[in-house]
Amino acid sequence: MQDVNHHISDDLLMGYAAGALPQAFDLVIATHVSLSDESRARLESFEALGGAVLNHVGTADLEEDSFEATMARISAAPAPERAPSPEPAETGIFPAPLRDMVGGDLDAVKWRAVGMGVKQCVLHSGKDASVRLLYIPAGQAMPMHSHRGTEMTLVLQGAYSDEEDRFARGDVEIAGEETNHTPTADPGEDCICLIATDAPLKFNGLLPRIAQPFVGI
Repeated sequence: MQDVNHHISDDLLMGYAAGALPQAFDLVIATHVSLSDESRARLESFEALGGAVLNHVGTADLEEDSFEATMARISAAPAPERAPSPEPAETGIFPAPLRDMVGGDLDAVKWRAVGMGVKQCVLHSGKDASVRLLYIPAGQAMPMHSHRGTEMTLVLQGAYSDEEDRFARGDVEIAGEETNHTPTADPGEDCICLIATDAPLKFNGLLPRIAQPFVGI
């Protein structure tokens, strides 16, 4: 496991355990948990607590055709999107949940250039949230921006610093509407991050705002 300094919060871990988060955030959390002993242990405790609560839930009387009606509703519903399983990290850069999504490790990523040497690969985009891989060259600063919603960033390679702290492999930064920052990759090694957002970013500069509709961030 990695020496992780910035872990996922309890409320997000509980949301993941309950299946209450968008698929984009599920992927980031599962990947982070694969890199963090501490977060994995807390997640297992929340899952155990949820199971104990269910064991003590009381019963209720049902209509005679309840089973048939329930099965009919299940058959008519679209297949649910299963949250990725947070397995321990193996060799390579991508832990198992991310490898399953990408279809391999780093060499399987289909990057798209977005300017300044930065590249991205959108892995999933839904109405509630999107998740992408972002490649930032060593020493490169991202445009200053704030947020219209929540941005969850997990570092997979290298490190970056902003006005809040420094984040390295396995670390997660949660940025909200109050966060205004300029992430800058450390010199010496390119930085690769997995990022989920539930709303477009708010760029301070004119050129990033003009480019935003084309790059989809």
